[in-house]
Amino acid sequence: MQRIEFYVLSSSSLAERRRAACQLAQKAWRAGLPVFLRGSDAAECSELDELLWHFKRESFIPHSLYHEQPEAPVVIGLDEHPMQPQGVLINLSNSLSPHVERFSRVIEIVNQEPERLAACRENFRTYRQRGFDPQRVEL
Repeated sequence: MQRIEFYVLSSSSLAERRRAACQLAQKAWRAGLPVFLRGSDAAECSELDELLWHFKRESFIPHSLYHEQPEAPVVIGLDEHPMQPQGVLINLSNSLSPHVERFSRVIEIVNQEPERLAACRENFRTYRQRGFDPQRVEL
């Protein structure tokens, strides 16, 4: 069964949320898992692409936007079909991925921004309705 986790941040900062996504992407990639980092829109995908170049100066995370290289170890995209199944989905969008079944692990990153909290609560309920057992993880 898929592992679905909601990583909960104590702040409402969008920057901290994106940084947490990059840290989790790095951890999964180092564990040898393909990663799909799903942004909420094209602008956020571009920002994540830039952040992955700079968030840790001492390390490199091989990544690409989906439309440039869909088979990169860490792919940044929206609702595209993942090229590498059984990887990790890090979802920064308010909605569930249409390809959630293709991933062995799904991570939703929750911060304390009211709109984000409401969307994540809805996603949590939807996962349960689909028969999953989502877990909460405090960061």
